Amino acid sequence: MLEVRDLTKAFDGFVAVSRVSFDVPKRSVSAIIGPNGAGKTTLFNLITGHLRADAGRVVLNGRDVTGVPPHELCRIGVGRSFQRTNIFAKLTVYENVQAAFLSHRGRGWNLFTPVHDLYRDETLTLLESLGLGARAGEVAGFLSHGAQKQLELGLALALEPDILLLDEPTAGMSATETRETIRLIERVARERGLTLLFTEHDMEVVFSIAQKITVLHQGRVIADGPPAAVRADAEVRRVYLGERR
Repeated sequence: MLEVRDLTKAFDGFVAVSRVSFDVPKRSVSAIIGPNGAGKTTLFNLITGHLRADAGRVVLNGRDVTGVPPHELCRIGVGRSFQRTNIFAKLTVYENVQAAFLSHRGRGWNLFTPVHDLYRDETLTLLESLGLGARAGEVAGFLSHGAQKQLELGLALALEPDILLLDEPTAGMSATETRETIRLIERVARERGLTLLFTEHDMEVVFSIAQKITVLHQGRVIADGPPAAVRADAEVRRVYLGERR
């Protein structure tokens, strides 16, 4: 589904991402992990067109999409969530997801068509699948942090992506919210046949659902493979646990 080849990005001489290469198999659940400052968010921003790479390529389903802007990537099947919750705080839960459907399906610029009931069934069905059906009429800004992250996932899913990139999807959540959110993400990806790539600090979360893990340290890949191999890798253990070789 996704191929990253020698992706590189520097800021004023500081190399944040250095010749990073990895693959994301179709319909897999893959994770990018690494200590703070490893370059995970910069890498996501390069893949999704929020930053322009200094070198390297991003290939989606065989198509070179290096440098393609985010809105165009969205149209060809790339969904994205951010570390900081990105919702319409003053709209209701229903209106948030409906707005995403309207935008994705080209109805966002028509000022003369009543929109209240457009994509109503799709919106309510999606909210039910996320466990937010009973909260459709609530103002989004008053939801708990965990519920807002669920809603943000709903906005991404309304864009009907083939691959979904989630940047720290459980950041700031309680242990209970984290478990519920990860199980939700896992179920949604399976039911919709999505390819999922996520970054995460919580190693319990990563190793519970990831089928493939890429480890970044100081902007470069130090391990890439199935969870068991990554867990046993000496360099990974040194970086995370301070073990000496």
